[in-house]
Amino acid sequence: MRVFRDNGLTIVLLGLFAVSITGQWVAGWNVEMEDARRHGQVVLSLGQYTTSPQFLSSVFENWESEFLQMAAYVVLTAVLVQRGSAESKDPDAPPRDGVLDIQANEPGVPVILKWGSFWRAFYARSLGLALGLLFILSFIVHWTQSARVAAEEALAHGEKPQGFMAYLADPQLWFESFQNWQSEFLSTAVLVLLSIFLRQRESPESKGVVAPHSQTGK
Repeated sequence: MRVFRDNGLTIVLLGLFAVSITGQWVAGWNVEMEDARRHGQVVLSLGQYTTSPQFLSSVFENWESEFLQMAAYVVLTAVLVQRGSAESKDPDAPPRDGVLDIQANEPGVPVILKWGSFWRAFYARSLGLALGLLFILSFIVHWTQSARVAAEEALAHGEKPQGFMAYLADPQLWFESFQNWQSEFLSTAVLVLLSIFLRQRESPESKGVVAPHSQTGK
């Protein structure tokens, strides 16, 4: 089927996402039910758990780290190189996006490039900006929902809950963030280095199987 042939990567990845988040949703609900019963608390329905700070905090905690990793990767690969890696541009190659004012007049270019120098500069950085914005939004949701979880726990123990701004300095928030950030940066560095020496046939994330280790880029 042509639709799947042309969009199979996105379809499969979104399918895997749907399966994974459904698994997290149902498993997390069961964990919350067991914890509530153990402490004699009210058990949330599945619908209530869906909008609970416990679920939202855990979801956006992970999304935050993924978008941070992708934003950092897109921006850093624009300015830094790793010789021999398939994930790096070739430091000896001429700039691909040289003079946009001239290239904007070529046939078939995105229309936004013809709107003027501001829009060319914006569009030339739009991928990194979009990923950075998704990171910020995900962090805000993680922060506020994690603060709600902490407030509920404080009240359950007869303590005074912190406000949102005070929680921004709480070690728990940063523990939750850094434990995910470090794994994202490590996995990206491992991919950059392994792509120098290892191959995956027909993958655009790999150099050609017969490409020398010294070749940089796809």
